[in-house]
Amino acid sequence: MQALGRAARSAARIVAKADTAVKNHALIAMARAIRRDEALLLAANAADVAQARNKDLEPAMIDRLTLTSKGVASMAAGLEQIAALPDPTGAITGLDYRPSGIQVGKMRVPLGVIGIIYEARPNVTADAAGLCLKAGNAAILRGGSEAIQSNQAIAACVKEGLRSAGLPEQAVQVVETTDRAAVNALITMSEYVDVIVPRGGKGLIERITNEARVPVIKHLDGVCHVYVDLSADLEKAVRVVDNAKTQRYGTCNTMETLLVHAEIAEQFLPRVCKILLEKGVELRGDETASALVAGIKLAVEEDWYAEYLAPVLSVRIVEDIDQAITHIATYGSQHTDAIVTEDYSRARQFLREVDSSSVMVNASTRFADGFEYGLGAEIGISTDKLHARGPVGLEGLTSQKFIVLGDGHIRE
Repeated sequence: MQALGRAARSAARIVAKADTAVKNHALIAMARAIRRDEALLLAANAADVAQARNKDLEPAMIDRLTLTSKGVASMAAGLEQIAALPDPTGAITGLDYRPSGIQVGKMRVPLGVIGIIYEARPNVTADAAGLCLKAGNAAILRGGSEAIQSNQAIAACVKEGLRSAGLPEQAVQVVETTDRAAVNALITMSEYVDVIVPRGGKGLIERITNEARVPVIKHLDGVCHVYVDLSADLEKAVRVVDNAKTQRYGTCNTMETLLVHAEIAEQFLPRVCKILLEKGVELRGDETASALVAGIKLAVEEDWYAEYLAPVLSVRIVEDIDQAITHIATYGSQHTDAIVTEDYSRARQFLREVDSSSVMVNASTRFADGFEYGLGAEIGISTDKLHARGPVGLEGLTSQKFIVLGDGHIRE
């Protein structure tokens, strides 16, 4: 790990000064290699998935691990989209004259070496490589043992792209050992690593947050809410709620709690619950919701805090938007929350008062994603309030430094 760190630090200096055209060349070459090697990537992934099933890993983990042809195409498209985005490095903003005659501004610069620790999700290998490279950083990627063959196959495409552009292969390194000691080393190598980004279950992220000696960009839970307001268009509400819960169950931006205004609950809840129950979703609700729909089991206090990552949904009836916002503040994880409403003032209130990294109006929480936000991809989602918040794309992988321009100026 020390050798990986030294190599990454050296590569980071080269990548930091690479021209935008060179970085884009590497990204396009990576995408081309991924499209070409689709069959190899899917075969490697199938082997990983088979081993995961043999080990009886959780369905949510297997879902995140599984690659499809669509997933391979999305990885390539993400790299191409990153190549098409403006290069944030070197951008100068706020340049202005001071009374002394000097000009003071800020320049956006790479963070340096970024360590990414992730479980399942082999697409992270491509996403993280592309984002770190475009933002001028080197990356050390440590995937989970359950995805080792998939990650190595994708990494081969990444290295081919780097070679094609004349950049050092050490700009993106995949840790080949599955020994957990490698994680301990990575999160404590402050002399080589500038930032750690963990992507995985709550246990992994808590452990890394507690033990790291390097700054961490992370989120712990994805307890996401959809609030259906009194003035909601019920057709829109059905579509949004259904998609937010059932489009994928094992993702951090999947809705885990549905909040419904009391005055429309009798009209709306049976309709949407019928769809959810037919799709096999277990519903757990408060006493009012349980009385309205026969298929809703009575919820307990722990359900309001739960990130199920499974076909389970909590349902609560609220008296008004203020009670909905209070519920989100009490039980939420500041990840992603949405309101369905046709009332402009209540939409604005929800946007202003809900303190989450993504707040939405009339849209599924499943849109909380770097690719959907036009970031090309994301390296993770941050619920922290310092440095980066929400899906972390190119700008979140850079910092700023002050620059001063003078012409022989001295301070009096």
